[in-house]
Amino acid sequence: MFDGEVEAKVFFGSSEESKEEKSERCSPYNGIVVSLAQICDADDANRALKIAAQAAPLAAKTLMSQRILWLEDVARKLQVYREEFAEMLAKEVGKPISFARVEVDRCSETILLTVLEMANLNGETIPTDIMPSGKKTLAFYRREPVGVVVCITPFNFPLNLVAHKIAPALGAGNTVVLKPTPEAPMTAYMLAKLFIDSEFAVKDALSVVYGDAEVGSALVSSDIPRVISFTGSVPVGNIITKQAGIKKVSLELGGNAATYIDKSADIKYAAERCTYGAFVNSGQVCISLQRIYVHSDVYDEFAEELAKEVQTLKVGSPYEEDTFMGPLIDEESKNRAKTWVASARNEGAFVLTGGEEINGMFPPTVMVNVTDDMNIICEEVFAPIVSLIEVDSYGIAIKKMNNSPYGLQFSIFTNDLKMTQSFIDDAQCGGVVINDIPTLRFDVQPYGGSKLSGVGREGPKWALEEFTEIKSVVIC
Repeated sequence: MFDGEVEAKVFFGSSEESKEEKSERCSPYNGIVVSLAQICDADDANRALKIAAQAAPLAAKTLMSQRILWLEDVARKLQVYREEFAEMLAKEVGKPISFARVEVDRCSETILLTVLEMANLNGETIPTDIMPSGKKTLAFYRREPVGVVVCITPFNFPLNLVAHKIAPALGAGNTVVLKPTPEAPMTAYMLAKLFIDSEFAVKDALSVVYGDAEVGSALVSSDIPRVISFTGSVPVGNIITKQAGIKKVSLELGGNAATYIDKSADIKYAAERCTYGAFVNSGQVCISLQRIYVHSDVYDEFAEELAKEVQTLKVGSPYEEDTFMGPLIDEESKNRAKTWVASARNEGAFVLTGGEEINGMFPPTVMVNVTDDMNIICEEVFAPIVSLIEVDSYGIAIKKMNNSPYGLQFSIFTNDLKMTQSFIDDAQCGGVVINDIPTLRFDVQPYGGSKLSGVGREGPKWALEEFTEIKSVVIC
């Protein structure tokens, strides 16, 4: 279907167009040009919004059965073109090919989960005579599409996180304007093309424009969209909140995921899982494990096991089947990681393993002897860096874990049932995981955080609610 195509065109509704000015996307692994994207501006954003607004009434009236067939068609075709999508992920963002295939599969599953949840998008009757001031009526509420939804997506999961937004938005009967990450324009284009070219597509329901601040500001500040759904950084989320005005805003922002290793835990298993959680996707995950608090009785044992596990990871070409970790997304990210490690070392921290660039790649890095005020502890690293902190008790660990402006996901490794129960209550975050890494996420779950980690929840069931509004009805 894509036949070696590398130019990500603009979709103004169902119309596919190419502009004169284009930008090149180079592989973060070897610098080779892998795709082209149109250079869009505020006028393009406004044009896409107007098309979405004009198409919204038709989309809202489209039978749910058609929308279900539409989403199922896209999910099926994703599997047909699985290898092409995986290869593009490897090219544009340097994701190892084995993990790229997993993302394609998850994208397909996310769309199918949306289909399953659409059947539950309903209301309920209301007893209006429940109080003396009321009376007997037929009263109920139902959910209706909001109209136009703007979706702005990040680079780290540039396929599945697009699906987490546009599948529920379109499935609920809305129209969508998508602004994908500039780092993976072709990946987003390929998915959008599956939606738009489907025989079940709702005409002009999906538009795609590319760009950064100018395009994003035009989309967010417009009076046309009813919902803005954004996944990205806290600074940009703050700007969106100020620009959006009176509309629904769903924000999935940063994290500083932490775990506690209790003395009752299976240490070898915990080290294996923490290695995965800290370094999968080169640490470029909002719930990437960044802080590991370890009980002093097992600290040395855990540190030794973790160092062993890290040494087994293959770092290198994203095109090789056994590569675990590829490159960071760009030079700026790599240089920031190197700077933060150097800063921590200057302040007294030590590198247990990694820390030095090798053949242009920043390796999995484990830091020890860190303090709470170091950047690698108190800020989101978004790089393959994890820190070990020795603590004398669960009480100290949970206090340190909660002492963060972020609250996305935390975890604990323990065989103490009472400690587990306490942790579920004590953890100040959107999700907790018991006896596994905080990086664990199932697409069927609600996903989102507290504090600076965001507002709202993703996951098909909860996204469908975000993209609908309640209408109350009374028949006297």
